[in-house]
Amino acid sequence: MSVRVRRVYESPEPEDGVRVLVDRLWPRGLTKDAARVDEWPKAMTPSTELRRWYHAGEGSYEEFAGRYEAELAAPEAAELLDHMRELARKGPLTLLTAAKAPEESHAAVLARLLD
Repeated sequence: MSVRVRRVYESPEPEDGVRVLVDRLWPRGLTKDAARVDEWPKAMTPSTELRRWYHAGEGSYEEFAGRYEAELAAPEAAELLDHMRELARKGPLTLLTAAKAPEESHAAVLARLLD
């Protein structure tokens, strides 16, 4: 399986394969045409509460990752995660995020779970 994480603001590349936006909110200043997003599974994104907690600097990345994985166990999120695994088995999958540090974001947690 080939799963990678990229910032949504980077230009699409042919090797991206299926491009999935994994943020709950649409990225500022980016048109849908420019983003070239194939899927946007909002139910698989961190909850608003978890996102606010993490961005407020109240916990470590490791704690955030654990809480996020617990959220992904919910039925709808788990179903979407299985769908992403299926997409990754079929070809390249690129998880897109607006996070400034994708390596310490929910997208990195998803990539680890999908690989």
